[in-house]
Amino acid sequence: MSYLYDEKIDGPLPVIDKEKLVAELRKAIPDLEVLHASEDLKPFECDGLSAYRCTPQVVALPDRVEQVEALLKYAHRHRVPVVARGAGTGLSGGAMPLERGILLVMARFNRILDIDVAALTARVQPGVRNLAISQAAAPHRLYYAPDPSSQIACSIGGNVAENAGGVHCLKYGLTVHNIVKVELLTIEGERLTLGADALDSPGFDFLALVTGSEGMLGIVTEVTVRLLPKVQAVKVLLASFNDVGRAGAAVASIIGEGIIPGGLEMMDNLAIRAAEDFVKAGYPVDAEAILLCELDGVQSDVDEDVARVDAILREAGATEVRLARDEGERQKFWAGRKNAFPAVGRISPDYYCMDGTIPRRELPRVLQGIADLSAEYGLRVANVFHAGDGNMHPLILFDANLPGEMDRAEALGGRILELCVAVGGSITGEHGVGREKINQMCSQFNLDELRFFHAVKAAFDSNGLLNPGKNIPTLQRCAEFGAMHVHLGRLPFPELERF
Repeated sequence: MSYLYDEKIDGPLPVIDKEKLVAELRKAIPDLEVLHASEDLKPFECDGLSAYRCTPQVVALPDRVEQVEALLKYAHRHRVPVVARGAGTGLSGGAMPLERGILLVMARFNRILDIDVAALTARVQPGVRNLAISQAAAPHRLYYAPDPSSQIACSIGGNVAENAGGVHCLKYGLTVHNIVKVELLTIEGERLTLGADALDSPGFDFLALVTGSEGMLGIVTEVTVRLLPKVQAVKVLLASFNDVGRAGAAVASIIGEGIIPGGLEMMDNLAIRAAEDFVKAGYPVDAEAILLCELDGVQSDVDEDVARVDAILREAGATEVRLARDEGERQKFWAGRKNAFPAVGRISPDYYCMDGTIPRRELPRVLQGIADLSAEYGLRVANVFHAGDGNMHPLILFDANLPGEMDRAEALGGRILELCVAVGGSITGEHGVGREKINQMCSQFNLDELRFFHAVKAAFDSNGLLNPGKNIPTLQRCAEFGAMHVHLGRLPFPELERF
């Protein structure tokens, strides 16, 4: 059985009469706001990956759990697909709506319900912004560790759906490592509690299963997150390199010495120049690559680690190593990195942000592989990534107004992801699969694994109504894509043969 309804992917959507759908929703849930006029629907046609767009049939804007529960029961009874959306900052097309079905927007669930200082937790609704949690916890000298670059806007419900990370995930983990409990509703409107307030909960770890499930298993209605005490000391080193490969090798050397930085980020020259022009962070624009290494903890430990990392960076070939003079300069260093995506947007009409993860030891040759692919496709690529955990974010620059450039950018992105898989990595680290990487799922997983994914999906949503057309490809699609070459030991792309 196929769980994909997106006619752009694997088959026709169910026939749903729009006027009837709106009338029945209003009758079943009188106080639910439902948008259906074309001018009201346009703002919801895509998430942060604007290359993929689809105008939703209707948009539902609930503000109470009971409304969501009633809507899901209606959808299940009438076999109406439902796509959940938070702040819409995702970068894989995961919140892209369907032409037929309901787009369920959870943005109005934006209250912080409780901060338990003794337990070091916060109970929040899914529409709460990531950064707002740390702001609310700040008077208690606490904060929420995962910090995606979009943290000023992205919602915690979306973070759970995509298992979001951030520049500090190397030391403090992804979303899955920083939540203790989730309340959600199944497609049948059943309320579930996964996880517990206690240090551990009995039974299977369904909390981990749901984290990163991209809205395919249930609708998150409440999240309990872990809070951490603010550290005593924080220092940041900025190292310049005249060779991208050396910068990549330096990352492995730091981790190899047993040092786990709070953050370890890398940017190449194109990204450096764009960020410096935009933010004025003090970056060396003549460097081929820079590393930002943040060390935190007890003052004496931080001072010792700074000295050790400084020596490692210089031995690895750094042409300059700078320690941020004060908190202001530290914030500037990070502002450049966190604004790298919009900064690149200023130097190109369009850009396509990729998300793949590789073993740290493979950084130098994968960066060379990306450079070769960039030349092959005739498109510039700016590299910005979480170097410490190998989570790469190549930014492919293109102009959608030029015939064929969008297609070339998409093809280049696919090749980069397949390169990541070929060296033992993954097609995603934090952005999710969504609509964007549906083909590359076939590169990473074999048919037996995909059958298992379908079985898990069916256990929660037997009719495939939640976020159809995303994340899990049909077996037929993978057979057509020819992805099994990877698992048969064949190289699906020639660039690896050069290594």
